[in-house]
This record gives sequence, C-alpha cells and structure tokens, in this order.
Amino acid sequence: MTKPNLINHQLVEIYADGACKGNPGPGGWGAWISYDGHEKELFGGDLLTTNNRMELTAVIRALEALKRACHAKVFTDSVYVQKGISEWIVGWKARNWRTAAKQPVKNDDLWRVLDVLAQQHTVEWVWVKGHAGNVGNERADMLANKGVDKVLQEGRAS
Repeated sequence: MTKPNLINHQLVEIYADGACKGNPGPGGWGAWISYDGHEKELFGGDLLTTNNRMELTAVIRALEALKRACHAKVFTDSVYVQKGISEWIVGWKARNWRTAAKQPVKNDDLWRVLDVLAQQHTVEWVWVKGHAGNVGNERADMLANKGVDKVLQEGRAS
C-alpha cells in the first residue's frame, strides 16, 4: 500500500503510555509526540477501564493527531501493544478476531481502530522498559497519570 504525502525526511517519534488505578478502575492515557523540533502532549482517561485499554488508547490518540501520512516510531512499555500490533494481529484477523485458542480477542474494538490508523503510516513499533529512566517514556507516563487525575477530578471520561 502506498502511503500518500509520506514525510520521508523526518521521523515522528511517539511515546505512549497508559495508567490505571485498579484494573479495572479509573485510568489514563498519555502520549508525547516529537517531530522536527515540535512537540505535542496529549492525555485523557476513563472512569472505568483497564491498563491495556489505556495503553491502546494512548497510541490511537497519538496516531489520530498526525495530520498526514508519515514515518512514525512508536515507543511503548506495553508488550501487549507492541506484540499485538506487530505480531498477533495478523492471526487475529485471519481468524476473524479470535485468538489461537478460538476465544474473542479482548479489546478488539480498539485493535480494529489501531489497525486502520497504523496502515495510514509507516510505523516502527518499539518496546521500551517502563520506569527505567527513558525520558520519553517517563513523560508519557506522567501524562497518563495526569489523565487519571483529570477523570477523577471531573468525574467523567476525557
């Protein structure tokens, strides 16, 4: 698939993270996007969610924020997200959104959205160790926690 208007000369870096106070419980997502000297911070959350849903939402919101097709490097501390989008999703789709054990894929609503968004860009999925001093990951973590705080303060999803 040809990516229209692909930005070849510059890489967009995305750090995405999710946080949850209880699992399920109130959760937040955060993303830090860096491109050509510009930065953007995104965050939000939900009153009743899971850590995996927030991890997925962080990446989805970041990719939605990109204004045109580009080469993006997405950093996540979630093996679930990194392996899910780069390895497992092929089998899930072939089995009509079922796991190898023939069970429905959890969070398939979000996986389907992420799949469509990822196909609009050239994306490299990179796993990073969480809470290990990686500046981008720490920033995304801080934003995810800000998302939790916001939903707890406002009493509604954002």
